Amino acid sequence: MSYTTLISTETVAQHLNDPDWAIIDCRFSLAEPAAGRQKYHEAHIPGAVYAHLDEDLSGPIIPGKTGRHPLPAVEAFAATLSAWGIDAQTQVVAYDDVAGMVAGRLWAMLRWLGHDAVAVLDGDFRHWSKEGRPVTSGAEQRAPRTFVAQPHPAMHASADEVMANLQEQKYKVFDARDERRYHGEKNPLDPAAGHIPGAYSAFYAHNLDANGRFLAPEILRERYTKLLGDAKPEACIFYCGSGVSANHDLLAMEHAGLGRGARVYIGSWSDWASDPTRPVETDSPQ
Repeated sequence: MSYTTLISTETVAQHLNDPDWAIIDCRFSLAEPAAGRQKYHEAHIPGAVYAHLDEDLSGPIIPGKTGRHPLPAVEAFAATLSAWGIDAQTQVVAYDDVAGMVAGRLWAMLRWLGHDAVAVLDGDFRHWSKEGRPVTSGAEQRAPRTFVAQPHPAMHASADEVMANLQEQKYKVFDARDERRYHGEKNPLDPAAGHIPGAYSAFYAHNLDANGRFLAPEILRERYTKLLGDAKPEACIFYCGSGVSANHDLLAMEHAGLGRGARVYIGSWSDWASDPTRPVETDSPQ
């Protein structure tokens, strides 16, 4: 069987020596971009290779045209996946140390290129460590394989689509950032504060319990059923600061059994706020 949303530490531990399982360490700090790789070198799950958010999971930033974490070109990311030893037969496990916030980006990117056998480690590396499971140090590589990309561009919404939606109201839009930024607390990285007009607050961290593990599917289902109302996932667009944490909401929805189809505005607030002609709102929709 393949795992397509979350996976337990116990299950991962049972497959550490399986060549058809690729474990990807996604630890990363926005405040200190080199910290994640350093942590990986100090201790990581045996067999894991390291994925850097800026270098591996993002493409070049084009000022005025992209957000802070644009997607890489399909060919470039397919080559990265091949170098990590991932092909159509590979079960991918992604983990970080921030409750799946960064690992969810890799989860979504693999889905974008047609690879559904990818799951995020529930409880992240911290839970793995607390359980006393094995770790190793240094850097590792997997034998290369050939990843054949089958891209699904419809998974992503553009700024133009989001702008048009202000009038068309075709999609229900959700903001995965924390409530303070949603309501207008300034972030030094962005020229404007607030949210896209009409967007609803859907802070991704509310998917988690006090220990940083995902809530039970039935609790998540209740949360998203209330948030979506009568909107189906395919009629929803999620965004965040730069197209990373929004994927956490999609992961939680699918784990809750609500299906897939929700879209992500990859440029997110870092793209939206870069254009002063785009409207900004600081109150909640009625």
